Parts: sequence; structure tokens; C-alpha cells
Amino acid sequence: MRVNHAGEIAAQGLYQGHAAVARNRSMGEQMQQAADEEMDHLGWCEQRLRELGENPSRLSPVWYAGAFMIGAASGMIGDRWSLGFIEETEKQVADHLTSHLQRLPASDERSRAVVTRMRDEEQQHGTNAKAAGAVALPAPVRRLMRLTAKVMTGTAYWI
Repeated sequence: MRVNHAGEIAAQGLYQGHAAVARNRSMGEQMQQAADEEMDHLGWCEQRLRELGENPSRLSPVWYAGAFMIGAASGMIGDRWSLGFIEETEKQVADHLTSHLQRLPASDERSRAVVTRMRDEEQQHGTNAKAAGAVALPAPVRRLMRLTAKVMTGTAYWI
């Protein structure tokens, strides 16, 4: 759950970075709305961590700052590219959450419910980005995003 929490911290940064530089006002509002929805996920993860007697990653400020910079940088390229990063990010997050569900014990119904709802909403965010005109990212960018996510999830698990 610490890894999911770190991901939600990063989601805040990513969406807020995109919103900060969006060229189209409605695009900025859409990004801020998604960030607000991600706040629910963050709250669920924080609550579940407390219930499990665990702490969030001590690197949360790093996750936020890095994601904000990525969001702002992709947003500066243009709104459609920004949407492309959102679409790909949400696809990768949904895949991660699906794999997490497969590893969670069947008896941990509370965590399973939280992760399932988060996954479903992340998939919707990706669908919304695509419908709004997301540009498909080049394969090397998608691979770099996966590698970055692996580093983050592996580190957040322990620190």
C-alpha cells in the first residue's frame, strides 16, 4: 500500500504540473479535476496504511517534485502531448494495480476494494485523456516511463 500511496503523491504532482502550464483553460480545469479525484485515492491509501500500521514513503516530497516537473515539461510541449502522458501514465498505473490485486490475499477485502476502485478510476482518467485528444507517445518514451515507475515502486516499497 506504501507503493500505491507514493504513486498517488506522484499523480498529484503530475496533474498539477500539467494544470500549471496548460495552454487551454478547459484543459487546465480537466487536469485539476483529475488531481482532485486523485486526492480521494491518496486519502484511501493513507487510511489503509494507518489501518495496517504502516508509514508512507519518506521520499514523498521527491515523488511529488519529480512528477510535477515531468507534468509541467510535457505540458509545455503542448496540451495534446500532456494528455498523451496522462493516458500512458494511467495505463501503466492500471496495469500495476491489476498486478497488485493478483498478489493481494483474498482475505484482505479492504485493500482489494480500495485497489479495485482506484484501478477503475485510473482507467477512466486514461480514457478521458484519449478522448480529449491525447497524442500516442513514442515507444522509447513509454519504456522510459516504465523504467522510472520501476525505480519509484522499488524504492517506495523500502523507503
